[in-house]
Amino acid sequence: MAAIDGARERAPKMTKEERKVIFASSLGTVFEWYDFYLYGSLAIYIGAAFFSEYPETTRNIFALLAFAAGFLVRPFGALFFGRIGDLVGRKYTFLVTIVVMGLSTFLVGLLPGSASIGIIAPIILIGLRMLQGLALGGEYGGAATYVAEHAPNGRRGFYTSWIQTTATFGLFLSLIVILLIQNSMTAEEFAAWGWRIPFLISVVLLGISVWIRMQMSESPAFKKMKEEGKQSKAPLKEAFGQWKNAKIALIALFGLTAGQAVVWYSGQFYTLFFLQNVLKVESISANIMIAIALLIATPFFLFWGWLSDKVGRKPIIMAGLALAIFTYFPLFKALTAAANPALARAEATISATITAAPGDCTFQFNPVGTAKFTTSCDVATAFLSRSSVPYTIETGAAGTPASVKIGDSTVTSYDATGADAAARGPAFVHDVNLALQKAGFPLVRNPAKVPDAKLDAFVTANPELSLNADTIRAGEAATMTADQMVAAKLITAADAATIGEQKVYTIADAGTFKMVANPDEVNWPLTVLILTILVIYVTMVYGPIAAILVEMFPTRIRYTGMSLPYHIGNGWFGGLLPATVFAMSAAKGDIYYGLWYPIIIAVMTLIIGLIFVRETKDRDLDHVE
Repeated sequence: MAAIDGARERAPKMTKEERKVIFASSLGTVFEWYDFYLYGSLAIYIGAAFFSEYPETTRNIFALLAFAAGFLVRPFGALFFGRIGDLVGRKYTFLVTIVVMGLSTFLVGLLPGSASIGIIAPIILIGLRMLQGLALGGEYGGAATYVAEHAPNGRRGFYTSWIQTTATFGLFLSLIVILLIQNSMTAEEFAAWGWRIPFLISVVLLGISVWIRMQMSESPAFKKMKEEGKQSKAPLKEAFGQWKNAKIALIALFGLTAGQAVVWYSGQFYTLFFLQNVLKVESISANIMIAIALLIATPFFLFWGWLSDKVGRKPIIMAGLALAIFTYFPLFKALTAAANPALARAEATISATITAAPGDCTFQFNPVGTAKFTTSCDVATAFLSRSSVPYTIETGAAGTPASVKIGDSTVTSYDATGADAAARGPAFVHDVNLALQKAGFPLVRNPAKVPDAKLDAFVTANPELSLNADTIRAGEAATMTADQMVAAKLITAADAATIGEQKVYTIADAGTFKMVANPDEVNWPLTVLILTILVIYVTMVYGPIAAILVEMFPTRIRYTGMSLPYHIGNGWFGGLLPATVFAMSAAKGDIYYGLWYPIIIAVMTLIIGLIFVRETKDRDLDHVE
């Protein structure tokens, strides 16, 4: 043991060539993650551009399918490029992956929308997304293997931890670029064409990355193996067709990457969704909060990587899983209290009750957006879940529609496939929101723009506002043509045939309801602190993961062997997290209930990891068989 410690103390300092290897690998991977995250961050604008010719439901399905495609094909990219990496070499393989990724992203910025080329636009978009996912599937394994095989024994955890910062830096870079561009133009300009700029900028990043990677040499371990004629002639068969290696891949998946993935997605991605969609924090503020937390916590990737060279990879990863398991519920509840105190108070004292016929409520698991949930109970639970309202479900009489009781108000739901669904939907939303606002939930109402021809009906439909049509008509108003009102969605195209140019009144606090986090009540320091803690958990499980995965597999199949469990864990276990968490929360009527998904997966990984994962920090890569 003393000899090992002495050798570690005498480990040489990082050479110029090693710094170049780490910089080139990390920089390229940052840009690849930047490219990948742009789609998720700008999905709403992409949907409007490429699926505008289709109904909103179809548009959303296409958008979700395109995003999911990038995750689902990542393991296939790991197999395809991993095999090439073990046959041809590390350098050339992940040089190809960055070119594929960068060009796919750049072309998204140039691709004409569906208004110009019809259905070909979304088909090409999904194809580009699949190319992105394939390339990312080959990129990580190549970068991690390349850096690890250049690193000296005793410093491999620290060297590869630089690769682990790249996903965070990629996300951070994409958020910063989007915020800068959004703040440099109007919202209308950004929606029309400004969203394309971050995609187009990536070609510059691509050029820099390719130039740097062209200067690099092949990894020493691969060159030595090639010179000795020990290359695998069938990496896929050897990695997964032989039990001794397939067993390692299964242990890596269930004892390391599955748990790492759910902690990673929970801490870096689900928190942003939770802030924006559950706690209703304003979008730009939520992005800034996440960016600050990432900036503070990112150095911990390097710290845990460095520490793993001293104490081992396994203890740090397992400790990160354990902390997540035991603290997720209190941390997310504390996040609610810090970011939206009014919502926290309302949830503590107010609950809705849904009464539904037997079998009317279903489990709304919808990972790619193709399923439709249309029963009256599903309509009610989906709406309350999106509104962050806790609820319980009681069994009612067979054949009766579901109803929602909030305080002393009861609202009857509707079947979304019914002939009257178009008319009943807005009324249901209005009445439930009114009951929630009356009960104490933090809802506000946007201004309403009402054409003169519809004013009397609007006053009658909103008795809670105590409006007077004559008083409104005596006030100021704008004049709009029928076409302008149709474009503003104030009237339908059918109405335009009978409604000509007329006055349009703006009525304050009378429009659509919106759940909000009052900016004056948001506790920024506490919110950022909680987010930082959650990201530090990410750094614990993710910082040492590259080193341990590389060290688990023999050199001849390393690229292939480590890439597949990594991308199945992160692409599937992690990629399914948002849909699974929403479905579980909707089924239970509790915004926190979905946290059981990452916790259960983390428990599984913790148990399997403690029993089956072996410590690898002292292995010499040249002698791993």
